[in-house]
Amino acid sequence: MGEASQALQKIARGTGVVFAGTVISMFFGFLSRAVIARYFSTGEYGVFNLALTVLSIALVLATLGFQNALPREVAFYREREPLRVGDLVLTALLITALNGILWAAVLILGADKIAGLFNEARLIYALRIVAFAIPFSALTRVTISISRGFGRVREQVYFQNIVYPTAFLLLVALGILLKLPFDFIFGAYVAAWVLTLTALTFDVWKRRVFRFGISLNLKLGKELVRFSIPLMMTGIAGFVMTWTDTLMLGYYLGSEVVGLYNGAAPIARLLPLFLNSAGLIFPPLATVLYAHGKIEELGRVYQVLTKWIFLATFPLFTLMFLFPEATIGFFFGSKYLPAAPALRILAVGFMFHTLLGLNGMSLIVIRESSFIMYSTLVSAGINVVLNAVLIPVYGIEGAAAATAVSYFVTNALNSLRLYQKVEIHPFGRSYVKTLVVGISLLVLVLVEGIKTPSIVYAFVALVIITGVFFVLVLLSRSIDREDVELLLAVEKKMGINLGLIKKVLGCSSRFCL
Repeated sequence: MGEASQALQKIARGTGVVFAGTVISMFFGFLSRAVIARYFSTGEYGVFNLALTVLSIALVLATLGFQNALPREVAFYREREPLRVGDLVLTALLITALNGILWAAVLILGADKIAGLFNEARLIYALRIVAFAIPFSALTRVTISISRGFGRVREQVYFQNIVYPTAFLLLVALGILLKLPFDFIFGAYVAAWVLTLTALTFDVWKRRVFRFGISLNLKLGKELVRFSIPLMMTGIAGFVMTWTDTLMLGYYLGSEVVGLYNGAAPIARLLPLFLNSAGLIFPPLATVLYAHGKIEELGRVYQVLTKWIFLATFPLFTLMFLFPEATIGFFFGSKYLPAAPALRILAVGFMFHTLLGLNGMSLIVIRESSFIMYSTLVSAGINVVLNAVLIPVYGIEGAAAATAVSYFVTNALNSLRLYQKVEIHPFGRSYVKTLVVGISLLVLVLVEGIKTPSIVYAFVALVIITGVFFVLVLLSRSIDREDVELLLAVEKKMGINLGLIKKVLGCSSRFCL
């Protein structure tokens, strides 16, 4: 078995664990939002989203891009200079702690000015409460990123994906049962992150996940910050791409419209679920291949992984794109149905982001973090301009279109740069055929005008469409050797018999099992 197949199997096994954790996280996160949206007014739900949006900016600044840099850097130092790993870990955590406290203070002191930008007095108190979560959330995220550099996903799944969202949901539910005021939601948010960091710290210490260095290494810290700063700027620009729609809707149209729009946006952001899950496993393994100069194997891993991510994401995209009314009504209720067109537009943008694969992560692996910063800044600028032009005219649909276009631009630029540097791209022959089959099928159903407001009928239609899609993929001979090897690894890991599927796959590809 080749190194590409071995790497793919490791990614598949890890991705399954991460996916399960991510699904749990999404479920509890969605449930928390749904409870808040249904129990409180759309205006209060809008304030909640504005507060978390501002907090997200502060977290990007507090973590300095370490979340994306450390998995690569820890894996690289383990391979080349293992004695420096402990110092790298200690230095990263100390910098994060100090920076987190600094940005918490900035947010507390500047809350009134920030709230003034949105003409929303309720936002002042909300920001002054959630600011206390910054150092705890930042340290949690950076600690988990360090563990990923050791090839571990347990900490990500258990603590960020399960402990935090579960704690927040339980605290929100408790507050509602006790009929506490709306401001309690923000205290619950802080408490959930405090509990998460406490549990994570105890677990890392008990299991000796990694060892700390004996002193702060300023030279190593400078190297880390130098590599991470472009990623921090990328994070800020990425935040602009993701949240400018919410911020500018609040500026132009108020918190009521923000609440309405955030009935669509969280659903659309589910689409990169499989992409992000694979992205947590991919960098350390890809870094090893790159460090040994095995670019051809890295390219093959990229192509096969991208195709499987698309196959896994296609049913979810189909549901959002073809049946947005049924989808949004099921999650948030009928009062959010006006956001259905925005959901369809956002779904297209996030699906384009998904079908091009892990281009950003791959650029980090080959140390092209500066280019990611530039491409994301360009896209963020386009996003701001389009939001300013489209929101006053088209409202939430304009905001959705601006976000979708910005995702088109940044992913196109990153993919072109990746090909320019190492000639890696996702478009293998079998993947192109898969894309043609999927897009053609969606266009055909859309032209037929099949619509339903019922989630039950939408689900039945989804099952039929997805079944037809996978049959056509098999008939088009879009399955490769690595695909079957990947399936065998999944079968072995899960302990189930996939004999029928293996037979179909074997006879549908250019070989038989």
